[in-house]
Amino acid sequence: MFKILLIDRCHFTRAGFEAWLNHSGLFPGHYVVTGLNNLFLAREHILQWKPTLVIADLHGFRQDTHPFQQINALMKACATQPFILLQSDDAPEMKEHLAPYPIWSSLLKNTGLEQLATVINDALAACASVEIPQIAAPLLTRQEEKVLNMWMDGASNQKIASYLSINGKTVYTYKRNIRMKLHMDTRFSPFLSLQGAEN
Repeated sequence: MFKILLIDRCHFTRAGFEAWLNHSGLFPGHYVVTGLNNLFLAREHILQWKPTLVIADLHGFRQDTHPFQQINALMKACATQPFILLQSDDAPEMKEHLAPYPIWSSLLKNTGLEQLATVINDALAACASVEIPQIAAPLLTRQEEKVLNMWMDGASNQKIASYLSINGKTVYTYKRNIRMKLHMDTRFSPFLSLQGAEN
């Protein structure tokens, strides 16, 4: 079973890509696809979940605070996995910044699906010699991902509880589970890790 991590700010791109990978019939074998819209969470997924392949459109993250530090941390984490870069536009500063990192393939986001399928199959074939686990599960549940995203955005427990229609104590439990799964020592760990990535 192959584990594919898809990183993109656009929800519709992530959902469409997951459906295409799972139901197009262009790919042999079984896949678990996880789509994320957070570079910090993506980095943690790569370190803990160890996906077979990472596919990312980094264009949407350029407006983040310190985007290149977050991208550096992400690229260092996926040094051993094939990385396919999908480009929304021709951004010279992004190309220059990513030049030192090993990128399996760099394609425009509007590349034809058959060509994209060929590149993905080639990348997965290169990983076929790696021992692949029979069971692959996402590191965090969807609800935990929502809590982490809001937590990283600075939302209070009450705001998270209200938005997700859950109890405030449940938010505390989700945060505790997230810290345990991501091996965080304190409740400030996600923010400290993010600062560490900026250095």
